[in-house]
Amino acid sequence: MRIGIDIAGGDFAPKANINGAILAKKLLGEEAKIILIGDFDTIVAHLLDEGCKADEFEIVNAPDVITMLDHPARVFSKKPNSSIAVGFDLLSKGSLNAFASTGNTGAMLVGAIYKINTVPGIFRPCITSALPAIDGSNSILLDVGSNADCKADVLYQFAVLGSLYSKIVFGIEHPRIALLNIGEEESKGNLLTQAAYKLFAESDEFNFAGNLEGRDLFNGKAEVIVCDGFTGNIVLKQAEGIYSLMKQRGIKDTFFERFNYENYGGTPILGVKGNVIIGHGISNEIAVKNMLLHSFEVAKSGLAVKINEAFNKL
Repeated sequence: MRIGIDIAGGDFAPKANINGAILAKKLLGEEAKIILIGDFDTIVAHLLDEGCKADEFEIVNAPDVITMLDHPARVFSKKPNSSIAVGFDLLSKGSLNAFASTGNTGAMLVGAIYKINTVPGIFRPCITSALPAIDGSNSILLDVGSNADCKADVLYQFAVLGSLYSKIVFGIEHPRIALLNIGEEESKGNLLTQAAYKLFAESDEFNFAGNLEGRDLFNGKAEVIVCDGFTGNIVLKQAEGIYSLMKQRGIKDTFFERFNYENYGGTPILGVKGNVIIGHGISNEIAVKNMLLHSFEVAKSGLAVKINEAFNKL
């Protein structure tokens, strides 16, 4: 298994990314090879500072850096030697089983769509986030930011993708799919959620559990929660904000500790032909480690291939 990581991406690059890769390598052992993609001299120097030999990793030189200010649609032609562009080239050629980055999310989405391509039949790829439930389980929320405006058929595909992700990676045989709404009744919500509800209720492709209100997000009532990216991003940022406020006030609680983004590391882009993992821009070495571990789980499960096969059958 070959997992590539963009060393230049994120607020604490390259240190956090290289240190995270070192931590992940210790846990993965011989099961996976971690490929460090970035400026060769910078990577070698930092590995030596951490007491690692350069030959313990495979290093691919990519001296250009895509910043958070770069335009996602133009950056691949302007910076072809950037770590993100080179990472997608390697993934598209089959030289990587998964490619992970905490860098420019827009560039990662554009690269996934145009370098790797979407699964035939998918309207829009999406990204997810894990929500901790009070019973100890986790729910999957999607979309959390890549599609601010959606139509009902797009939400329907999110439900199918979320169901497949839950089954393939987390081993949940019949995940319950809920539609995030302002009430449990079928008639509640805006035009989008009302139309989506009808599609969901008529489907035999997933286990629809009905509408879910915001107060029940963390109650474990559904394994997959579907919404548009605008709503999902607000939910995600609110959860992160609650966790930050509790830390600032010195409040310690085992449940709310599970809101810590470090625990989850990263999330795959669902609906593209390769395994592309996006991490939080503020990721430290622990978060990067967990992003790489999840990248390994996603690649090992064959998620992208199985989603492609599932949509070919639909």
